[in-house]
Amino acid sequence: MVEKEEGGPGGISEEEAAQYDRQIRLWGLEAQKRLRASRVLLVGMKGLGAEVAKNLILAGVKGLTMLDHQQQVSIRGLEPCALQLALLSQEMGGPGMTEIHRCRTAYETLLCVWKRHRQGCVSQEDTRAQFLIPVGSLGRNRAEASLERAQNLNPMVDVKADPESVENKPEEFFTQFDAVCLTCCSRDVMVKIDQICHKNSIKFFTGDVFGYHGYMFANLGEHEFVEEKTKVTKVSPGVEDGPDTKKAKLDSSETTMVKKRVVFCQLKEALAVDWSSEKAKAALKRTTPDYFLLQVLLKFRTDKGRDPLPQSYAEDSKLLLQIRSDVLDSLGVSMDLLPDDFISYCFSEMAPVCAVVGGVLGQEVVKALSQRDPPHNNFFFFDGIKGNGIVECLGPK
Repeated sequence: MVEKEEGGPGGISEEEAAQYDRQIRLWGLEAQKRLRASRVLLVGMKGLGAEVAKNLILAGVKGLTMLDHQQQVSIRGLEPCALQLALLSQEMGGPGMTEIHRCRTAYETLLCVWKRHRQGCVSQEDTRAQFLIPVGSLGRNRAEASLERAQNLNPMVDVKADPESVENKPEEFFTQFDAVCLTCCSRDVMVKIDQICHKNSIKFFTGDVFGYHGYMFANLGEHEFVEEKTKVTKVSPGVEDGPDTKKAKLDSSETTMVKKRVVFCQLKEALAVDWSSEKAKAALKRTTPDYFLLQVLLKFRTDKGRDPLPQSYAEDSKLLLQIRSDVLDSLGVSMDLLPDDFISYCFSEMAPVCAVVGGVLGQEVVKALSQRDPPHNNFFFFDGIKGNGIVECLGPK
């Protein structure tokens, strides 16, 4: 039976003990108390963000703020312009041609602006991987559209939606959280917020899914945790005969908690590895190609302000190949690390890949906040083509 405490600031109610009974048995009451005292900021509510939100809410954090970091722009101004354009087009000639040209220019300008900013709103693509968004939510802000279903997962968690841009948030905004998890952000934004979190001892995570590929990165600073180890017992010489009598034996019935400490590097350092040294060249043979694929895709996101889209496959594929050449050349590594066919597997969000990466990312946030079990230091890459994941520790050393 789970131990219950009442009245104290670190106590747990009977209702909470019943709700979290299974996981308390898994990682202990102290770990659950740390979780229920933690607030998390989750940025980006596409498919991966929905998976992470679900995992953290069910785990029982104190509060989760879902922030969709790209603003929604009203398209009401497009409607009269489009109507006027259609009416004028029927006249075909005379003085109306000037008006047609003027209105078409205005319409195309507004449409361009809307497309640049509409990522923060629910799109048709979101409905394929984002299960927190109900039917009929097209055009709404993703965080606000996800709020009701997210809250219903666990009424004990304080779930909030924030439609503002993360780029406009001051440093003080992030200090109210114990962990910050970014998705769908540009490289510059990730590096900037990682530096803020590192400075203020806030656990930092980031992750994304690109087609069949996904990744997560963690910077926990100087992180202390406990790990459950099986006790090692010595077999006395008189118990057994033979050479094994002096060897250590594991007693699976007894365990002990071991305190450990690990140090993480910042994201900027992890993405700026110098591959020219002999030691780095030796490590290059063991480094997953997904690390370099991530560099290419982040550069694409910086240049285009979006991820590769299936509807512009031909154009985006050509640009990806060019960026691949530029990025790998700047890193001083061979083009053979990313064969040309990589472009076929990095478009859109695949729901199964979101589930895998979101499960790992959510698990790492829980482990960091509960200070239980060794964390992944510092990258996790998932390849949906091969169906496997790998943990890589990449940084200045």
